[in-house]
Amino acid sequence: MKSAVSSLVRSNNSPISRTLLYHSSKPISQSPFFLSNIPKNLFNQRYQKLQFSPNSTSIMASLSKSEQAREPPALPLPSTHLTKFKIGLCQLSVTPDKERNIKHARKAIEEAAQKGAQLVLLPEIWNSPYSNDSFPVYAEDIDAGGDASPSTAMLSEVASRLKITIVGGSIPERCGDKLYNTCCVFGTDGKLKAKHRKFYLSRLLKPSYKHAKTEIPDLRYQIHLFDIDIPGKITFMESKTLSAGETPTVVDTDVGRIGIGICYDIRFTELAMIYAARGAHLICYPGAFNMTTGPLHWELSQRARAMDNQLYVATCSPARDPGAGYVAWGHSTLVGPFGEVLATTEHEEDIIIAEIDYSILEQRRASLPFTKQRRGDLYKLVDIQRLNSH
Repeated sequence: MKSAVSSLVRSNNSPISRTLLYHSSKPISQSPFFLSNIPKNLFNQRYQKLQFSPNSTSIMASLSKSEQAREPPALPLPSTHLTKFKIGLCQLSVTPDKERNIKHARKAIEEAAQKGAQLVLLPEIWNSPYSNDSFPVYAEDIDAGGDASPSTAMLSEVASRLKITIVGGSIPERCGDKLYNTCCVFGTDGKLKAKHRKFYLSRLLKPSYKHAKTEIPDLRYQIHLFDIDIPGKITFMESKTLSAGETPTVVDTDVGRIGIGICYDIRFTELAMIYAARGAHLICYPGAFNMTTGPLHWELSQRARAMDNQLYVATCSPARDPGAGYVAWGHSTLVGPFGEVLATTEHEEDIIIAEIDYSILEQRRASLPFTKQRRGDLYKLVDIQRLNSH
């Protein structure tokens, strides 16, 4: 390495050459080359004229473009006419009475809207007890709509009447002979804008992406199923009754571009990274973490996804019912792009109203520009769906 660097800088007594030679005195893996070590005036006069040899790996690595770390390249944040608005997180109690649950959710949405919320987020499985026995009984045919899906019919009507965007938590969905844990997003016109189904990581990251020619499915479903077995603590296997979705979900709404995940999806940082690369302002995760993982991982995961991707993260849990077969942790939360908790609640039923300001996203990314400092020569995130659609 020393000979390679010396051939690039003719005077070994110059500040530039001393910097280069200093960094070449150790193995390349231990001594990265930093441009900040070169005086700015000397850089302008001499460094820009240097021709690097192909073997000067450490120097070339420092100049690699961050765009290479995302395939396809990341999209910029889209413009939105509404940059500041209020979000409502409705942490609801859930009972075995489905009709009561629907009426209760309607009332909570209306209350959040009255308090100024233009986006309302509901919990995971808010119309049904959270159990494998209940999912088939409470499941609805969302595509059929109307009487076949009273829960989504209510969400559509309320969104249209109140002119708000609703990320409708999740409900059990029946589609043919399969059941899904599905989140529906309704626009201010009451129309269904997106459906998201929980899915497995293996369905998201296909190994033969460069040669794949498969048809790209509609952006409507949910991804990672929740299977957990902690001896003496909790065992729950969603895969016993539910099927996994197959596509990430990003939807453009009147309140910005939103990525959707459900509960266990929040553990997969790759999914959040894909949403950020697709230009999401906000990721919404309706979720029902339990009393074992909730205290340890719920807030931590939210803050990590928000901080890593410099965007907003909103979560909404059912209220805690100690007598239920599955006891939710609660603590619905809004996290800002610096990983700061902006609003949260405890475990009881509650409605949180908090402000989201998208102008802060660019400020945060400018003050801590690590999205422009990624090493595409060392690693990359591949968005299978976008890659195949090109």
